[in-house]
Amino acid sequence: MTDQVRAHLLAAIELAASARKHGNHPFGALLTDPAGKVLLTAENTVLTDRDVTGHAETNLVRLASRTLTPAQLADATLYTSTEPCAMCSGAIYWSGVRRVVYALAASELNVLAGVDPEEPLLDLPCRQVFAAGGNTVEVSGPYLHTEAAAVHAGYWG
Repeated sequence: MTDQVRAHLLAAIELAASARKHGNHPFGALLTDPAGKVLLTAENTVLTDRDVTGHAETNLVRLASRTLTPAQLADATLYTSTEPCAMCSGAIYWSGVRRVVYALAASELNVLAGVDPEEPLLDLPCRQVFAAGGNTVEVSGPYLHTEAAAVHAGYWG
């Protein structure tokens, strides 16, 4: 992991902390250009917007799709505090973003959140969602478990 990747992941984790402070689930995401310049940021708004699709990554993709060209999207990297869920992975795929880097693995989040094995869960790793498509999406992660897990401490219980 490069210093730049680390810095962007820590920024995504800070966005997750901001989402939590704003009354939402602790998830954040950002988009960079090939040089590493941050283009856009987003945080989770599920609770405050009363919108189950208001995940940080879908909010980011919505904004990016409206403001960036397809070429810019294809060259961008999406950094996120936690591995994208199946819904977010689909949105990322359809947006044309071809590189995703995440901090906390979904499986690690499930442990932190105390997911009940009897509870229905759409547990589909992002790599599997992306692999089902015709375009390649490069995925890197998980990274920074301790830092990424800290933003969830005390939230899910």
